[in-house]
Amino acid sequence: MLIAVTGMNWGDEGKGRIIDLLAESADAVVRYQGGNNAGHTVVTEQGKFVLNLLPSGILHPNVVCVLGDGMVVDLEHLVSEMEHIREKGIQITPENLKLSAHATISMPWHRIQDELEEDRLAQNGAAFGSTRRGIAYAYSDKYRKKTLRLGDLLHLQEEPVQRRLHTMLEAKNMELSGCYHQEPMSYPALLAWCEDQAKRFSPYICDTGSYLEEMLSEGKQVVLEAQLGAMRDIDYGIFPYTSSSSTIAAYGPIGAGIPERTPDHVVGVLKAYSTCVGAGPFAAEHAMSEAWMETLRQAGGEYGAATGRPRRVGPFDAVASRYGLKCQNADKIALTKLDVLSAMKEIPIITGYQRDGHITESFDPMDNLDSYTPVVEYLPGWQKDISGCRSWEELPDEARSYVEFLEHQLNHEIQFVSVGAKREEYLVKGEWL
Repeated sequence: MLIAVTGMNWGDEGKGRIIDLLAESADAVVRYQGGNNAGHTVVTEQGKFVLNLLPSGILHPNVVCVLGDGMVVDLEHLVSEMEHIREKGIQITPENLKLSAHATISMPWHRIQDELEEDRLAQNGAAFGSTRRGIAYAYSDKYRKKTLRLGDLLHLQEEPVQRRLHTMLEAKNMELSGCYHQEPMSYPALLAWCEDQAKRFSPYICDTGSYLEEMLSEGKQVVLEAQLGAMRDIDYGIFPYTSSSSTIAAYGPIGAGIPERTPDHVVGVLKAYSTCVGAGPFAAEHAMSEAWMETLRQAGGEYGAATGRPRRVGPFDAVASRYGLKCQNADKIALTKLDVLSAMKEIPIITGYQRDGHITESFDPMDNLDSYTPVVEYLPGWQKDISGCRSWEELPDEARSYVEFLEHQLNHEIQFVSVGAKREEYLVKGEWL
């Protein structure tokens, strides 16, 4: 069985939590796009883990984790992340972590370019809100054919790879010295860096697509892990304030290296309220007062897993979420962090956007979204702790009514509800996985 877990909003919906639970019965978990520009947070009895590159299944000893073809991989960051995980007692070996030979390497200069360009744009108030981790530049060079793939590290002494290294270094030095007045990099230093990475990662690099196809042919369960959400998709998101890869479930098998496959299930993950890290239109933050938003931010611990930046927050946005559901074509929906709303006397929900006296219930990422005013409806809160609820019937009436209202707005059943941060603090309703 092939299951894709994707975000239906701006990212940070709690996908790591869902993947961690699915990993209990999975054989492999695969990251299929993105890099270390976002993070998934998982809380276990061993502590709190923030994972940027490693799939959330790495916390399960019997799960094989894969960095897929569609990723851009910062190897220096990966080393640091692996060491941090190992310090907490998690074993990482070539048996349970496999790196696709087709995945793109995020080269050292990609971070430098990202920082320099974001600083330049910030001087004019035009910064994109980049995480400054070089993701856009790694993807740009991938499509310009001016970077390496992980499999190239296995062939560094061969003439074709060395010729490409010379070509890309020449081009990059022209960019960095000509545009940003940086000192040029040397070929010996670049080759030495590549050789160090090859020594460290060669045992992990393989044909992961064939490996996954064999697993699926044997009837095993593979989970595809997306980064970010539909609003950050390069094609369907709030361009240009997007990521540089496809966050859509339909891309999952392609980015995983198994393009001949189609997901059996797509789990779309939503938070019980709206959050956003980074720049771009975000109607939800215009719905309530700054004091209300700060209270919600503190209650939910809403700070970026990768950057630590305070997340922009607001009420659940049904307009954007309907669009996210359409993009992801999810047949299962997981709602996270319902417990964070427990202290509220009344809970706002955005049901439409208003401009010039006209109300719309549809979301168009090409529209001037900042020109709309959110239309807000209020439901009564439950004002009691729900973290101990393990069945739908145990939830307070007001909490059930809130979830049912969201279902009505989405025209889709919500089958999974998290009621706390711990692994066991959730409940299912209807037909789950």
